[in-house]
Amino acid sequence: MAFDIASFKSNLRQGGARPNLFEVEVGNPIDGSADDVFRFHCRAAQLPASTIPAIDVPYFGRQVRIAGNRTFEPWTVTILNDEDFSVRTALENWMGGINDHASNLQFNSQTTYKNRDSKVIHYGKDGSVIATYKFVGIFPTELGAVELAWDSNDQIEEFTCTFAYDFWLHEEAAGGLRISVSI
Repeated sequence: MAFDIASFKSNLRQGGARPNLFEVEVGNPIDGSADDVFRFHCRAAQLPASTIPAIDVPYFGRQVRIAGNRTFEPWTVTILNDEDFSVRTALENWMGGINDHASNLQFNSQTTYKNRDSKVIHYGKDGSVIATYKFVGIFPTELGAVELAWDSNDQIEEFTCTFAYDFWLHEEAAGGLRISVSI
């Protein structure tokens, strides 16, 4: 096949999606005070991954592969820190509600600490929503350190937060599910 830039360009619809056109909405069920600020402070995220492993089943000396159960990897975001620490404090309170630092007390019910969904919304260059991923049953599992150093001039502090969740859904821009199954 000969090199054909025109064919390549015509198959890269709307010039390709841009990774910097996104926002993240996190619903913190323990301390929602920074939910609105979170979407402005979330500097980096990913569209979520999932894996369907193959299960090897031996049959007459051959390995037959069948699909296993889908798993969902933890989801990590990078957050800018303000001097009021609003997002970090809200995340610390959420994690403290799951398991307290001093008392080691935990909530009895998962419905208390993971009853709000979160989303990563991907925008097109024209400002329209081109993809929305909804995280169901999400809660923070790791709050990263904030690095401090005397030579860190002209920088804004940032930290990471890793979340576990039950599953994600890819939604249509109009709000319907994009995933369809036919058997």
